[in-house]
This record gives sequence, structure tokens and C-alpha cells, in this order.
Amino acid sequence: MKICDLTQSYASTGGGVRTYIQAKRDQIVAKTDHEHLLIVPGPTDSVVREGRTVTCTIKSPFVPGSRVYRLLLRSDKVLRILETEKPDLVECQCTYNLPWTALKYRRRNPAVRVVGSYMTDVPNAYVRPIAERVLGKRGGARALALADDYIRRLYSRFDAAVAISPAFARRLTEMGIENVRSVPLGVDLQTFSPARRDPGLRRRRGIGDGDVLMIYCGRLDSEKRPGLLIDAFEHLPPDIAANLVMIGEGPLRGELTQRTAGNSRIRILPYEQDRTELARQLASSDIYVSAMPYETFGLSVIEAQACGLPVVGVAGGAMRDRVPADLGVGLLGPVDSVDDLARNMAEMARDPERVAVGRRARALVESEFSWDRTFSSMFELYAEIIGR
Repeated sequence: MKICDLTQSYASTGGGVRTYIQAKRDQIVAKTDHEHLLIVPGPTDSVVREGRTVTCTIKSPFVPGSRVYRLLLRSDKVLRILETEKPDLVECQCTYNLPWTALKYRRRNPAVRVVGSYMTDVPNAYVRPIAERVLGKRGGARALALADDYIRRLYSRFDAAVAISPAFARRLTEMGIENVRSVPLGVDLQTFSPARRDPGLRRRRGIGDGDVLMIYCGRLDSEKRPGLLIDAFEHLPPDIAANLVMIGEGPLRGELTQRTAGNSRIRILPYEQDRTELARQLASSDIYVSAMPYETFGLSVIEAQACGLPVVGVAGGAMRDRVPADLGVGLLGPVDSVDDLARNMAEMARDPERVAVGRRARALVESEFSWDRTFSSMFELYAEIIGR
């Protein structure tokens, strides 16, 4: 069959959706006879054909306030591409105008199937915080209810609604969506491995043998709470020789870089395109840290765990699934609490069993998360709904 991925959430500087789609394309080319069509926003209109893959970019402006993500509003152009390329199945990883375009394509072609993957918890991550800033708590709650109703109406129209973690499978089901399937994401266990650890990298950064290197990888925007990570790091007790590396791009990069300019123990590095180099950065660190409360899966978290890192984070979203309390693979604290996050960072830094915690994290990922497992489940789902 010809499989199409259609999304706004695709950027040249990474992101979980891009990683997922690239892994899917690799699986399709290497292990199936399927064809793959990708339709995403970009700086220009272009079509690139390579074997059984086609990549269509549609010229789109940046999202206001972002130099990473673009806003694909040319639904007519998307529909023309769909009608020309004729995919058998369309998977959407965003919740705005593009899913409605895919559903319109299905109305015109009844044999087509459309899948909606819930990759971002838009109501909680974006709608409620913005509404609360403008309208207060009550207005935020009302906006959240309206956004949840929109998600319910949209995802109920898909042939399948895919949640990438059990937490969000429950959330979609509680909204009243009946066609929910849970398909966790995966990680390249060969690339992301403790074997990538490079003592030379640590020495070149001036990190002593007894120092603790903490790392965060992801977008630098308000949703991810990178400023709170820095707040917590600066609250660590002075007896802990710790360093913090943050890798990523986003609208807060300039502000955070300026804020930390005088602190030699904090480094803010650009997005790392090379996955092997990213794995080396992770494996050469000691603790993965995150203050993000709205993870729908936490792909960067399992990449860090695959590299043998314990995780210190917050008990929100899918982070609770990634760091189960009973498995001893990290520490979670209340959302948006600088003191609790700093306390857990200090506790993990001092833990004499920290390396063993990281080994358990690696074992968890090995047993539960691989791209082979992800796409075996996803392709079975595709075949099931096409065969109905």
C-alpha cells in the first residue's frame, strides 16, 4: 500500500514527530514493499522522489514567534497532492486544518483510511496556558473544555485514533473517543547505547572525574519549561559539582543563552542533526533532566534511557509511564516546583547507585521500546482498518 504522513509538526531542527516519521520511512524501505508519501510545510514548494518514497514540501510561513515550525495553510494544495499521489492510508500527527483535508480526501475516495496520531496534547500544552494568562483560571478551564470537545469531534472521525502512551490512550478514551489504539514509540537501540560514552568529550569540556553532567535535549520553548530546569540547577547545593548541557532550538534560546552567559557550568548547544553524535552526548552524561509536564510520549527520555541515564523529571503527562515509580529508573516530582526538582536532581547526583539506576533504565527500554515493535504494531493496524 501507499502510506502518507501529513503533518504541520515537522521541522528541520528535529522534534519527536520528525524522528518518528523518519524511522517509519526507514522501516518501510528496508522491511516492506510499501510506498511512502510525506507532505509537510517547508521554505519552498518541492517534490523529491527517491525509489518508493516521495517528499512534498509546501511553501509555508513560520508559526508566529517561532523560527522552527511552519504553518501549512494551503489545504487546497495538500488536497491536490493527495488526489495526484493517491495514498491508500493517510496518517496525521497534528490537530489543525490538515486532518480535515485528509478527511475530505477520504470522502472523495471511500476506500481510503485516515489515522490520527495524538502526538501533542494541544489543549493542556497550549490552549489552557494561553487562555489562563488572558482570562484567568476560570477562562482557562473553559477553554480547555472547548479544546477537549474539538479533539473528541476530530478524533472520532478517524478510522483509528493512535495514542503513543497508555496515559494518553486513557485521556482520549475519557473524552469519549471509541476507536483508540495505543502504539508506543521506539528508539534505535544500536545508535542510542551506553557504549557511546566518550570520556574525552567530558575532559574537553573541563568536567572533572567527580563532576555530575546533567543533560536536556528538546525544544527551548515555554511548553518544555527549560527556564525551570535552569532555576532548579541554580538551586543545587554548593557541595554538588554539577554541570548542565541543554541541546536544542526554540524561541527561548536567546533569552536562556543571555541569562546563563556568566555561568560556566551551563552550556546551551544548538540542535544536533547527527543522531550518532546526539547519542554520544547523552551517553557521556550522567543524568537526564526534564521539567516538561505535557509529554505525550517522551521520545528524548527513552533515547536517554537507552544510553543508560537515570531520569529526573516531573509527574505529568506520559513522563509517569516513562519513569515508573516501582522500577527504580529515576525520580519524579510535582509539576512546576523548582524546589522539588532541585531536590531530586541533588538526590540523584549523590546516589551511589546512580549507574545501576541507569542500567535498569536501559533494560526497561530494551524490553519495551524498539522501532521494530512500534511499526510491527502500526502496520498491523493499517492492514486491519484497510481490510474492514
